Amino acid sequence: MATSTGPAKASGTYRIGGDLQVDRLGYGAMQLTGPGVWGDPKDPAEAVRVLRRAYELGVTFIDTADSYGPFVSELLIREALHPYGEDLVIATKAGLTRSGPGDWRPVGRPEYLRQQCELSLRHLGLDCIPLYQLHRIDAKVPLEDQLGELALLRQEGKVRHIGLSEVTVEQIEAAQRITPIVSVQNLYNLADRSAEDVLEHCERNDLAFIPWFPIATGNLARPGGPLDAISTDHGATPAQLALAWLLRRSPVMLPIPGTSSVAHLEENVAAAEVRLTDEEFEALAKAT
Repeated sequence: MATSTGPAKASGTYRIGGDLQVDRLGYGAMQLTGPGVWGDPKDPAEAVRVLRRAYELGVTFIDTADSYGPFVSELLIREALHPYGEDLVIATKAGLTRSGPGDWRPVGRPEYLRQQCELSLRHLGLDCIPLYQLHRIDAKVPLEDQLGELALLRQEGKVRHIGLSEVTVEQIEAAQRITPIVSVQNLYNLADRSAEDVLEHCERNDLAFIPWFPIATGNLARPGGPLDAISTDHGATPAQLALAWLLRRSPVMLPIPGTSSVAHLEENVAAAEVRLTDEEFEALAKAT
């Protein structure tokens, strides 16, 4: 598959781990599954179209997890995009197991993490996972055992880089003492910036910060609200402004908005071309 071109290129680039270059506006593949992130999507053909269209639009960073489906998202990515373009970086995660729709339980036993890595390699059709993330730290298992196993997988060439998800600054620092960490994926958006200290830590240490649930705007999108006038000025939707704000917020920010429709995908990716003024950026930042 050839390299991609498209509006996502306007988001700029970032090198994960110093060597994996991606366009900063990515795509999160959780919504490609059934209700409760469980089972197959209602329209598998549309899911495949979404993934192919994302790459056509210039998206070179796709984030998924073994627990999405489970494995449904990874299998759809392989169906839609394999053999992968040389510029496409696929990140996946392990460490949350599923017993049904909407149910998520941390499991960080080393043998489980190794099993899930092997399955993800098979399902994605990869020899090496570019970015492998610990989906949640399991409080019942020593952190050294969890990350030690991921470090072994990296030494074996099955994983290129290791990332974390939903962690504190203290947990990042503890993890870094065990093995190199290149990315952090935490809840963060215009309306919820409770992970600000984690983002600032990532900025200081050149770690990729991957905000999940990036489009939330809270009551900022209400008629007459802070987003209203700026939306009119730019001819942009509140969701596009929320993504544009994230891209402007930090050079290490890699938003991964997800969707199951091509039309919504195209709207999200167009946010890469929205340029907020200094005044608009500050107004949105202060509005929450």
